[in-house]
Amino acid sequence: MEFINKLIEVFLHLDVHLNDVTQRFGGWIYGLLFTIIFCETGLVVTPFLPGDSLLFAVGALAATEGSVINLPGVAFLLSAAAILGDAANYAIGKRVGPAIFSKEDSRFFKKAHLMRAHEFYEKYGGKTIVIARFVPIIRTFAPFVAGIGKMGYFRFAMYNVTGGVAWVLSFLLGGYLFGNIPWVKNHFSIITIAIIVISVMPLGIELLKARLKTKREAKQASPAQNS
Repeated sequence: MEFINKLIEVFLHLDVHLNDVTQRFGGWIYGLLFTIIFCETGLVVTPFLPGDSLLFAVGALAATEGSVINLPGVAFLLSAAAILGDAANYAIGKRVGPAIFSKEDSRFFKKAHLMRAHEFYEKYGGKTIVIARFVPIIRTFAPFVAGIGKMGYFRFAMYNVTGGVAWVLSFLLGGYLFGNIPWVKNHFSIITIAIIVISVMPLGIELLKARLKTKREAKQASPAQNS
């Protein structure tokens, strides 16, 4: 429980914690950021790691005078982390995916997340790799599902690079341009929550549409059964 409370605290006050960590580790912060983004996109068991909000906070910190974070450098590094993470996830999915599909929930793995990403992939095809970059949890599982689906690697790589660069630059530049506006800075916790909510919104809409469709089909089938 203490770990969960700490995790929530980090999410809600990401700017403060990022500042503290940067001051403590200096240039080593680059390695830590690379690891977080790589794991969030590359490992099926770590979809809970911060992605969108972390990138926004890093962009805001890069705009701060005297910061050790260089915007072009961190943009290149984290784009590489996002691309390599998805590539690793694709390779894992291709190798062990079918076996994972048959497993039930475990402490670190939720089959429902995988099935959701699979439905997303079935609907949008290859574009899922780009679209999913902006949807937490789906982002982590989409390349894994692409590997299971035997998507050609060259085709996957094109979507992977496009989506990875677009995702990283969108949130980094958003933080760099707007993160230090006084109102944003004073309400950073609210902004962090808003980013998470907005990111999850497409997934929520898809789930709502799927639920309504299921209810509609049930109603249509009901008169036919009665007759």
